Amino acid sequence: MTWFYLSIAIISEVIATSALKMSDSFTRLWPSLVTVLGYGVAFYFLAVSMRTLPIGIIYAVWSGTGIVLIGIVGWLYLGQKLDLPAMLGMGLIIAGVMVINLFSHTVSH
Repeated sequence: MTWFYLSIAIISEVIATSALKMSDSFTRLWPSLVTVLGYGVAFYFLAVSMRTLPIGIIYAVWSGTGIVLIGIVGWLYLGQKLDLPAMLGMGLIIAGVMVINLFSHTVSH
């Protein structure tokens, strides 16, 4: 269940960050509410995940996956461009998260 909780935290953080962009510096009510609620959910499930997994592993997976997902959301829905160095960097982040999950002995599956 820990990985499921961490997935909820990541998805909530991506939704909150996307809404933060749309909140126009908290001047629009509904995106602002989604931002606050999304970050609340994200941090709750991040904390729940910390009951089982080491904080360094959780944070690496949470932030790395979040970076890549936000990049994709920005590209698909917000009209932001991803150049080759950005895509290569995101590919390296994905590789790093995979190495942690597949080969680290500190991760209990």
